[in-house]
Amino acid sequence: MKVFVLIFFTLTVVQLQIAAQDPKRIIQSALDLQNGSSNMGEMEMTLVRPKYTRSISMKSWSHGNDYFMIYIVTPARDKGQVFLKRSNDMWNWMPNISRMIKIPPSMMAQNWMGSDFTNDDLVKMNSLVEDYEHKLTGEETIEGFDCHIIELIPKPNSAVVWGKIVIWIAKDQYYQLKAEYYDEDFDLINKMEASDIRQFDDRKLPSKLVMTPLNKQGQQTILHYKSITFSVDLPESFFSQQNMKSIK
Repeated sequence: MKVFVLIFFTLTVVQLQIAAQDPKRIIQSALDLQNGSSNMGEMEMTLVRPKYTRSISMKSWSHGNDYFMIYIVTPARDKGQVFLKRSNDMWNWMPNISRMIKIPPSMMAQNWMGSDFTNDDLVKMNSLVEDYEHKLTGEETIEGFDCHIIELIPKPNSAVVWGKIVIWIAKDQYYQLKAEYYDEDFDLINKMEASDIRQFDDRKLPSKLVMTPLNKQGQQTILHYKSITFSVDLPESFFSQQNMKSIK
């Protein structure tokens, strides 16, 4: 009986170790930590350019992987603009001209609000879990955290922006601390770095993201998370075109 228990315990430990090394599960765990089942937050995005700096403050709401909304608070000229993602569709409400614009898939690679994040980056249009094949390629220590290095290659026929993504995820905490974005020729285009771990509601997360385009000297976009609340009661009906026009 003791031998059976020992064998069972050993097999269980091995299975857990194998599961912990599954790159798809690691990516999913990082996304679950970052997004939760639902959340709402406030953030500020600073666009750094060689000749100027501009800031945008915003509120956001999300539910699962399919529903996401952003409301622009400042600057005054952009105040009231709303971006909505429902499943694979994305819209932009522009109150100054009372116009609702549907953003086509062909525009997902374009920069969002003049930043170095693409439309796709910000609204999570494409699932890092479902649209890519995943491969563990190494380990590295970043900001004192031992990280898995995971390579993501798009699956055939996946409608994605990037030809390859490489992500660094902390082994025990599942923080996404670094990412590199490559085009279809596998040339490195953008680099994202995360830092300043803070307590948000019931979990700790990086509070600062810096996106740097490698071919544009002196340019980057800095995203600061000011607050995030998780497990918020947000029905699917909240994420509607009608609500885009009234949300504050």
